[in-house]
Amino acid sequence: MELTLGFSPCPNDTFIFDALIHHKIDTEGLTFDVSYDDVETLNQKAFHGDLDITKLSYHAFAYVADQYVLLDSGSALGFGVGPMLICKGDPEKLREELSKPGTQLKIGIPGKYTTANFLLGLAFPNALNKEELVFSDIENAVLEGRVDVGLIIHENRFTYQDKGLKKIIDLGDFWEKETGLAIPLGGIVANRSLPIDIQHKINRVLRRSVEYAFANPKSGLEFIRSHAQEMSEEVMYKHIDLYVNTYSVELGDEGKKAIKLLFDTAIEKNVIPEIKEELFLTGI
Repeated sequence: MELTLGFSPCPNDTFIFDALIHHKIDTEGLTFDVSYDDVETLNQKAFHGDLDITKLSYHAFAYVADQYVLLDSGSALGFGVGPMLICKGDPEKLREELSKPGTQLKIGIPGKYTTANFLLGLAFPNALNKEELVFSDIENAVLEGRVDVGLIIHENRFTYQDKGLKKIIDLGDFWEKETGLAIPLGGIVANRSLPIDIQHKINRVLRRSVEYAFANPKSGLEFIRSHAQEMSEEVMYKHIDLYVNTYSVELGDEGKKAIKLLFDTAIEKNVIPEIKEELFLTGI
């Protein structure tokens, strides 16, 4: 059975999916037609129900929970992994300005429905002047003055200082101090229209792929490198270490608690609509 699958070209995703799409593990008869897209494009595809299986932001998942169910494997949650607000000027001054009602500071964001933008809204509810950019262009937009502040994700947290940019706030750290829980960034979901036995099969195969990657971390090196946009091997594996962990194998009670709190907080603040469906794949 062939299924459509979407994930990003970022090292954490290619690390997780390498064994699955290259059949280094038993895929139980499943094959995959793969699309590689940035997270906001994946979010938009999920809104249209385009894919059988996809990576997406947890923020976006809230809007498609009626169409997709969250798999127990493949998620990116963790401590010290959150999006960061960066600038070229004085971080303290800009942080104060972002907190003021009516602030007009322009913020480059990696997408309206990213978890990064959701966290930005929690930390700075007055900061509403936003411009959506491809995540890899945000640093340059700040450097060139096209935006006043940039909201960065992924490997850019390792490169912004090399370009002379400064941190205003780590929004993951903000969440952790507020809740004491890991920050949920992205998850892997399966279309609810798929038979439940296929949903469970996908989850088993995905878990097997993550476990294979942990046991053979260099196995997918060439595949990871081929999508890593001139990233050094050191930065690639820093990125992987940051976003792939025990929560990627299985969410567990703590992971589910963090996701539930994220959604409950967002519903309470009218950031997302109320969700009636069961979020998590059951019967595992």
